[in-house]
Amino acid sequence: MKVLVGIGGSADGFNALDRTIERSQEAADELTVAVVENPTSSPSPDSVAEMAERRLADAGVAADVVQLAGHPGSELVAMAERQQYDQLVLGGGESSPLGKVSLGQIAEFVVLNATVTVTLIR
Repeated sequence: MKVLVGIGGSADGFNALDRTIERSQEAADELTVAVVENPTSSPSPDSVAEMAERRLADAGVAADVVQLAGHPGSELVAMAERQQYDQLVLGGGESSPLGKVSLGQIAEFVVLNATVTVTLIR
């Protein structure tokens, strides 16, 4: 399976990356990590890319790490569709006390606009 995981530097994003790396080891997925600018996260995209590369190397997983400029959600959706990924993985989503899932702006945009399968890891 061809999998694109989008991260922006949040703990949720790195959790999604770690879980996706584990799955790719088991399923031999073709993995690409797309680093986007996340206005709610402090690390720079360069730092996020370096951290992602380190995690991939530590796990022994070969994957491309690319940086996307522009609107994060739009760029993730466009890349997933243009390069025909089977799945787009994102971190995020918190449950409210009533059990409703609250999404961040990037995750909400991707979920509402992607034509490929989106997996949200909480």
